[in-house]
Amino acid sequence: MGIRVDFRKRYYRKKSDKKKGIEAAFTLDAKFEMGDELVVLFGRSGSGKTTALQCISGLLEPNGGKIIVNDRVYFDCHKRINLPVQERSLGYVFQNYALFPHMDVKKNIAYGLKGWSDGEKESRVNEMLQLLHIEGLEDNYPSQLSGGQKQRVALARALAPKPDILLLDEPFSALDMVVRLNLRDKIKEIQRELGIPVLFITHNHVEAFTIADKIIVFHDGRVQQLGTPEDVFYHPKNHHVAELVGMSNLFRNAIVKEVDPASGTIVVQSEEMLVRAEHPAIEKGTKISWGIRPENLRVLRKIGDGTGMQDENIFDATVKSIVNKGSSKVIVLKIKEHSNLIIAEVANQFLENTKLEAGDKCRVAIDKSRVVVI
Repeated sequence: MGIRVDFRKRYYRKKSDKKKGIEAAFTLDAKFEMGDELVVLFGRSGSGKTTALQCISGLLEPNGGKIIVNDRVYFDCHKRINLPVQERSLGYVFQNYALFPHMDVKKNIAYGLKGWSDGEKESRVNEMLQLLHIEGLEDNYPSQLSGGQKQRVALARALAPKPDILLLDEPFSALDMVVRLNLRDKIKEIQRELGIPVLFITHNHVEAFTIADKIIVFHDGRVQQLGTPEDVFYHPKNHHVAELVGMSNLFRNAIVKEVDPASGTIVVQSEEMLVRAEHPAIEKGTKISWGIRPENLRVLRKIGDGTGMQDENIFDATVKSIVNKGSSKVIVLKIKEHSNLIIAEVANQFLENTKLEAGDKCRVAIDKSRVVVI
């Protein structure tokens, strides 16, 4: 069971006044498979994420390809199958919730239960009220609800008809952090309990990493990478993915200086830096880019404090600035052998212990197993 999609959706625009006709402005080429799991669609605005959901839901018609959910064909261009929205067994939660303002909570939840008896409707609505912990709000109207309560009602309405798939288009974007955390856990709990595929759009790195079973990265209408959060965040396949998942330390124009098949490592020369990285066979002399996430850098104590470390992948550096992120600190560093700045993220306690300040000398350790080579 699950979802299999392989479709294209094209958008066109009029050509300039000097040319007649239309030309392709954007093409979404979506191809992926997923099981009964929670998959996050991740990418910049305009990359095709919402268009993908709308094609799966039937709100938009693709120009070609197939969409199959739980072995049921929703769309097949060659067979001329295009099920209308009402015949696709799915729940859709929009970014703005799309609750009916003239209906109370109970009627909003029951809206999709057409064909159910009154007794079945009442039983299912009560079940949804309990599942989303919104008992006591059934007689309230949307205008009387908080943002988090509206979101729970929207989820209850989407889940009430027992859909085969749940589509969530940035459902938490307008909510504060505490409400987001609670609803994030609730979505995960619901997905596991119901055992249905869930497609979830978000721009939030933390949300994507913590909620997803898998992540699909979109860029410019194409699927760039599909994998577990660990695969995508720590082993991006290309520059687009690396930048999207927040790899702020990404350096181009490097070259493979040495290859050691016995240890499965290579030495990358990046300006005057020589960085050892774990990497499968790659030819000496290959031009590459390399990177490392800020949280995977270790900042060592000040030079001259008696540490005396001269190990591999440890570099002298100068602290250029320190930025407070609340739960952590971002340290901007200038490594002696490289012209670009490098960013490390450390716990607050580290700076309290080391007393590092802007202008201080320190050392930076780069874990070879965390270096990404692209």
